[in-house]
Amino acid sequence: MGEPAATSLRGAIRAVRELDELMTTDHPVDPDIEIVALQKIFDGGAALLFDNVVGYPEARMVTNLTATEERLARLFGVEDTHEFKRRMRSALRRPLPPRLVEDAPVQEVVVEGDVDVWSHIPMVSHTRQDPGRTLGGGVTLLSGDHFWGGSHVGYNRMNFRGPNVASFQMAPGSHCDMVATEWYRRGPIPMTINIGVPPSVVVMASAGFMNMVLPAGADELGVAGGLQGAPVDVVRARTVDALAVAEAEWVIEGYLETTEKIWESEAAEAEQVQGKHPFHPEWAGYMGKAYRTYKFTATAVTSRAERPIYHALGVHMKDVHLMTTWTREAAFMELAERLSPGFCTDVRIPWPMTDWGGAVFQTRKIRARDEGAQVNLLTAAMASSRGMKIAIAVDDDIDIYQLDDVMWALTTRVDPARDVHRTLEGGLGQNFQPTHDGGRFAGGLIIDATVPFGMRDQFQRPSYAVDEVDPLRFFSADDVERGMRTQRGWERYLAKFGY
Repeated sequence: MGEPAATSLRGAIRAVRELDELMTTDHPVDPDIEIVALQKIFDGGAALLFDNVVGYPEARMVTNLTATEERLARLFGVEDTHEFKRRMRSALRRPLPPRLVEDAPVQEVVVEGDVDVWSHIPMVSHTRQDPGRTLGGGVTLLSGDHFWGGSHVGYNRMNFRGPNVASFQMAPGSHCDMVATEWYRRGPIPMTINIGVPPSVVVMASAGFMNMVLPAGADELGVAGGLQGAPVDVVRARTVDALAVAEAEWVIEGYLETTEKIWESEAAEAEQVQGKHPFHPEWAGYMGKAYRTYKFTATAVTSRAERPIYHALGVHMKDVHLMTTWTREAAFMELAERLSPGFCTDVRIPWPMTDWGGAVFQTRKIRARDEGAQVNLLTAAMASSRGMKIAIAVDDDIDIYQLDDVMWALTTRVDPARDVHRTLEGGLGQNFQPTHDGGRFAGGLIIDATVPFGMRDQFQRPSYAVDEVDPLRFFSADDVERGMRTQRGWERYLAKFGY
């Protein structure tokens, strides 16, 4: 095990600085376009801290914080993705309830009344196609009676159309959507939007569509506490009946209207057309579209006194992908364990499958009656995660962290007549996937790339004697290093294991 998990954004920044993977600048940076463009330039690279934000002299901004697997693991005191998934599954089963505190860093400064959110929060624009700067880095927190006695955290894209009024978009089928449906026309829903929260809250909020293991009313902050090894501190909001994350940098307090809606962009409102005008990139890798959606009204903005930090999250980048998928991988493994204990050995969501678009399941058949469990698992995963387009099962001799190895299994082990299934056609999907017409699912693909039980000997991989022959007997160490220098990806993997 490594260091203790970071329990605040500031603690996470300190940990990344200790790794010498934080780049800091005091050059003026504009939250309009420049922040997220720089994140894309350094996508998969160093974390970026900006000390001089144009228009916000008292604020700072950070991005790319978890853009490598090694950094993300370090923030949770674990060595790798495998250990993180074990930790996450343990947190799902044994959550640590949040701890209510009286005083919180995020309430050192409190602004109530006629709040102008724009003057406090350095919101960002992602692309030139966006309607302007929007809020995508805030974590919605619902709790108590407004989440069936539990706690929910999630990201919802927002566009402040005025000083204190914003559009509030939610994914169909999400927990937030369930709450809005439950409270429709029954009064406003109190909530807080938490900016710059601890890493455990970020990954819980990023995941989404984990209803198969986290039903409505679950304690999602409790899972975050279990993940970081200590309770997440919360404090009562000042102006609404809701909780806020005590270690956040800013909190926007307010409520969601259940009887009034608002357009996400001026262009969409002028034309009165949904799903046409560009608005905010989405997780599938395409530009999102503007819709008419729920209305959020801010009642207060609270913050830390010492230069609060906005955690900017560019969409469809490695930073967000890792936070989203590591948690979803653990949830799928937990689902698999509940269906067929011991059958699924690992789950991987490669970046090209996007955050919610697909997954690869590594399985192990140990007896004849295990045959078919892979199809049950893939079907359950697809049905429980709206917007998922492809689910693949492979055997445990396939390295699911090597996409070429997965492609080899697809090419050599799949019988198109038996192993490829189109499923859920016409079911509910996501508008964020362009092939989902009006939210209806165009149909997902289930691909069984496992060897039929009892036929493993016909699919035996050759095993070259790489562990018996030492190249240093024949070449110098420098020559061996030079000779392997051009090996990349799959060829390096095959050479290492002798396949």
